[in-house]
Amino acid sequence: MLFNYRYSGSTQVYSNATSAGISFSPDTRREPTFFNGKLHKKLAFREAISALHDVVVSDLRFKPKDKTEYKAWAAQQEDVWLAEFMGNYDAAAAQRKIKLIREELSAVNAERDKLMAPYYKSRRNYFDYLYQKDKDAWFVLDPVISVHPDEIFFECFSQDESAYGKLSASYNVFKEVNEFQCGTTNIDYSANLYNEFQKIRDYKETTFTVDPSGFAVQTTKEELFKEVKIDLPDSWVRGFLQVSAAMTLPAASFDLHPMDVYNFCQQLRRFKEKKGPRSIRFILEPGQPVKAIFDPWGTVIVCARSVYTGAQRKEIRIWGRRRLLILERLIPVAKKFTVHLTGNGLPSFYIADLGDMQFTLGLSGWTANDWSRCGQFDLMAPRGTVDDATKQIIYSDLQQHWFGTPEQIAARTGAPKAAVLAALGIYTQAGKAIYDLHSGYYRLRELSRDPLPLDALRFSNPAEAAASRIVGKVKLTAKDVPGVGVQLEGLIPAQNRSYRPVIVIDADERMASAHCDCNHYQMNKLHKGPCEHMLALRMAYEQEKQKV
Repeated sequence: MLFNYRYSGSTQVYSNATSAGISFSPDTRREPTFFNGKLHKKLAFREAISALHDVVVSDLRFKPKDKTEYKAWAAQQEDVWLAEFMGNYDAAAAQRKIKLIREELSAVNAERDKLMAPYYKSRRNYFDYLYQKDKDAWFVLDPVISVHPDEIFFECFSQDESAYGKLSASYNVFKEVNEFQCGTTNIDYSANLYNEFQKIRDYKETTFTVDPSGFAVQTTKEELFKEVKIDLPDSWVRGFLQVSAAMTLPAASFDLHPMDVYNFCQQLRRFKEKKGPRSIRFILEPGQPVKAIFDPWGTVIVCARSVYTGAQRKEIRIWGRRRLLILERLIPVAKKFTVHLTGNGLPSFYIADLGDMQFTLGLSGWTANDWSRCGQFDLMAPRGTVDDATKQIIYSDLQQHWFGTPEQIAARTGAPKAAVLAALGIYTQAGKAIYDLHSGYYRLRELSRDPLPLDALRFSNPAEAAASRIVGKVKLTAKDVPGVGVQLEGLIPAQNRSYRPVIVIDADERMASAHCDCNHYQMNKLHKGPCEHMLALRMAYEQEKQKV
């Protein structure tokens, strides 16, 4: 998917003994979005923006060893081994011939190495230079920045697309806000900027700017613009859209003291597992301290300062735990960490409370299970149908007020809450809105200047297509479960057997839990989203509600 960016110059940073300034260059192809203010809480902002950088460069995918040199040596050695084998037939003659061949081969190899040595050295130096001096050539995905009436926030993805980072800074972080224009834009975020962020000090006056001058440059100076065309993988965009859907899933939530997170990081730093399982099991007992068991060692960390306040006992297991080290820099400046666990092997979210800033780290079920390919969490979001007029009213309200809870939007527009949730789900999947986990707001955030090609992003999921073909065969039974929602049970006849899906829909029209006796569910549970039988059962339920 090709994204066209155009920047008026590059991001600039200056620093001296008494002051510092950060000026981001926005994408001039988008609606004017700018901001200018002076930082008040400088050190906390420095640590938070540095943690965001750690998300961008994170890549924990398995990297196989480079065996190129070994294979080249083995290919050369085959001639030697063959000669040694053939030497058994005429030892004396073979040995003389082998000696001559070896001498000749050694001379050829030495000459080759001599000729190729400058090339190999230059290639190695070039890649070392890129990694050390110009990481922009390695990390080219510019982050997204949004300016809202109450806060400014950054969003980014890791290199392996399994970790999502979001830094929200309210205007209390700035002691002086001079001017701003709400909107969303991509910013020119050079890798060298990270080193400059480390120079922020409490005694230095620091100015933070999303430069508005980029929009005032005359056409005659078109050559001053820096054109950037980034061919983003569809998976990167699709993953961005899945994060908000995953945030709306029902979850077990609890707070952790910063020292508890420190103990987690210390355990991961001190020990390196050599075998599986590489997981953390959270034991959540009502009214008891949270317990975390680190496998395969069985180490139990009791979070004595953090008490679970939920109503039911739960044991939830998560994988890909080394990604939690991203939170390490935030421990000294965080007041608490709020954890949201959606289920075994499902996404988890960690919100660092930095006072007037919130840092959200979203992790997929495990490192190799990235946000885009395996988790179809949008299928578990509210799926009600909404007419175009109502959708436009809700979107216009969001454009006017920029953010709001479903209840607030329903009160302002007069639309039913169910319709509001369904419409917000649609706009979230289209990249036009985002769910803010720490505040409960839906916020306007247009991921792209142009409408996203949803067909290319495959939001018409194959499971939904299959569900639409069998929805007419569903025999539905619905019953209310007090305090939980509606439980749906279905019987779906197939060619050789019948399937019996069961799902629970909560008060917010979300799929709170589900199970089925089909192979898809038995193999994957809900790690890859609901099966076609669950979706068909829900579709049948929605059709029954429309008839009433």
